[in-house]
Amino acid sequence: MKKPNHIFLTLLLVFVTSLAFSQEKSIIDQLEEVAIVDQKVMMPMRDGVRLATDIYRPKGEGKYPIVFSRTPYNFNTWGNGELNTRTMQTALSWVEKGYAYVVQNERGRYFSEGDWDILGVPLTDGYDAFEWMSKQNWSNGKIGTLGCSSTAEWQMAVASLDHPALAALVPQGYGAGVGRVGEFNEQGNWYRGGAGQMLFTNWLYGVQQDPMAPRLPKGIEQKDLLRLQRFYDMSPEYPRIDSKEALAHLPIQDIIRNQNGPMGIYEEMITRKPNDAKWFEGGLYHDDMPFDKPSFWFVSWFDVSAGPNIALFNHARENAVSQIARDNQYLVIAPVLHCSYTRASENTMVGDLNVGDARLNYDEIITAWFDVWLKGEKSEVMEEMPRVQYYTMGANKWQTSDVWPPAEAVMTTMYLDSEGKANTLNGNGKLTSKKPKKDQPDTFKYDPMNPVTSFGGNVCCTGNAIDGNGGSKDQSEMEKREDILVYTSDVLEEGIEVSGFIESYLYLSSDAKDTDVTIKLIDVYPDGKAYNLDETIQRVRYREGYDKEVWMEDGEVYEVKMTPMSTSNYFDKGHRIRIEVSSSNFPRFDRNMNTGGNTYDETEGIVATNSIHHGGKSLSRIVLPIVKK
Repeated sequence: MKKPNHIFLTLLLVFVTSLAFSQEKSIIDQLEEVAIVDQKVMMPMRDGVRLATDIYRPKGEGKYPIVFSRTPYNFNTWGNGELNTRTMQTALSWVEKGYAYVVQNERGRYFSEGDWDILGVPLTDGYDAFEWMSKQNWSNGKIGTLGCSSTAEWQMAVASLDHPALAALVPQGYGAGVGRVGEFNEQGNWYRGGAGQMLFTNWLYGVQQDPMAPRLPKGIEQKDLLRLQRFYDMSPEYPRIDSKEALAHLPIQDIIRNQNGPMGIYEEMITRKPNDAKWFEGGLYHDDMPFDKPSFWFVSWFDVSAGPNIALFNHARENAVSQIARDNQYLVIAPVLHCSYTRASENTMVGDLNVGDARLNYDEIITAWFDVWLKGEKSEVMEEMPRVQYYTMGANKWQTSDVWPPAEAVMTTMYLDSEGKANTLNGNGKLTSKKPKKDQPDTFKYDPMNPVTSFGGNVCCTGNAIDGNGGSKDQSEMEKREDILVYTSDVLEEGIEVSGFIESYLYLSSDAKDTDVTIKLIDVYPDGKAYNLDETIQRVRYREGYDKEVWMEDGEVYEVKMTPMSTSNYFDKGHRIRIEVSSSNFPRFDRNMNTGGNTYDETEGIVATNSIHHGGKSLSRIVLPIVKK
């Protein structure tokens, strides 16, 4: 009898579980219970172009604050005949909290009319959207912007127009919208130190919309769009490519064309120099633009743009027009990859490095922020919110500060030194607190046809092009290359916390008229594993500014100030601090052909003999923000 009873109970459990599952409400049913859903609203801009917009708002006659997300990405409800529920899940969450949730495609993207221009979408589109939404009879006149990456990059520049309805911002991973701030002149992650970042080359292959692609007729009615969206999502499917092979093609300007990819803005953008006037015409925020909006900034240590993102937080806090805006800038810095905040776990892996429990309740933080600024409610969460929350790797813990870098950080200089053979990790390069008296330069040959390959790092959007993808990876095998100079400190007798911007000054001579200098900051563990923390590059022709190109002369020694690196890391007792110096980090950055040419149209380079000097008047060094507690 026991066996039949066991079978019966099992079947009953399966039946009850299946019945419960069948009775679960679909996301559409859940939305229809609490929300008015109005999809494919064609919002008019001042020039007559209409932008496709989906609106989800609470049922009833009330007036509601708006959480607004504008994006170049596809949020269509249907794809390949199936429901895409991600946007609806987000909408449901906000509607249940008493907000209207509005998501809109940039002009020229999917069902939106007009022509698309990455980093160059007219600022007036954002302003006109605020104007339209704030005048709807269901709006309370308060709008907050929310998004990560390309869904965040437009927020800052539009905020400079100071529309009264824009009450607060939540930009996340927003480096693609930072044109110039302080020492960072990246023009939306297109450059770093004047060298090209190749992420956009790869990203645009799959995102760039060919002007010859079929488009819907202008003026199409909403009822027709609602029907069409069920089987036609306007999202072209490009053939997959080997990104590593694709990015190796020369000249750079032909990479997408060589893959038979879409025509578009890339071929024009790749020809722009770092100070080209066109960078200042579109949607990038530059530090000479006004800013006067409360903002909660979210940054990650292993994003492509942690440095400029943090610098923009500081800029807004110090230079916002009003005191109320200056007093309401907040910052979170997480130890994750680009836009991977919510993927942190009890054992967060960033590359091959376990940085511990890096979870944070982002939903609670963002909701509390909008409750204050869009609803006018008091919030205990915000009242107790520290100005800066940052995660210190190595110690593997969240910390707080009122400023960045922390007030306790003391800028401490460490000098590069060697006996003239710092090549490879087996060389005699060292990092020391003592000034070297004698200059014994370290020399290596940089061949652009055999560059140092990127391995992990602070990257985004490069597909399979970068070995190990992003994050922290053991660099010790890479450090066996002769064209990598390695400088390592003595074993630390006590732990050191480094939190803030890391300054680097390298003295270079070369037999080429132009070349690049690269640097990495590394935490060396007792077992010899060398985990990268941040990296940067400088194209030497721009060492005197991005508005001019100045060539080198053979035999001369030049000071090269690097774009700052950024981190918060605890170098534990028994660890060592290391930096690597070379002239390439490819394909994270494009290759300098060492000729003084345009780079983007070159197919052949020359080998450069480069030397790093340290000693006497040529004190190559790094300056670390060491936190004294």
